[in-house]
Amino acid sequence: MFERYKPGKHLLLTLQVSNLELLCSLDGFMTFCTERIKAYDLQVVGLSSHVFDGDGYTAAICLKESHICIHTWPEFNQLTLDIYLCNYLKDNSEKVFQLGEDFKKYFEAEVLNETMVNR
Repeated sequence: MFERYKPGKHLLLTLQVSNLELLCSLDGFMTFCTERIKAYDLQVVGLSSHVFDGDGYTAAICLKESHICIHTWPEFNQLTLDIYLCNYLKDNSEKVFQLGEDFKKYFEAEVLNETMVNR
């Protein structure tokens, strides 16, 4: 009998952040992401980002393994973060959890909502 394929884990976070600079610095976020992506041996295949008039930003980092997406609202001291890694070539489940923890620490955040979806 063969093992059933499990596509991956998808972490959805809504975070409250006191440090507005972190919610307004796309460059800082991208630098941190680049470090984390390298540390977890992930591969970037595309990137799209935008800084809004209110200094919030949105970014979608397409990975060979799937994606990391963020949208910040400095006017509400919040952000939403979406981390999904597939398990096609290896089990990346622990990396999803660890990335979530890394981002919570980076943003010095209070978790408002956290949902882990097993795909």
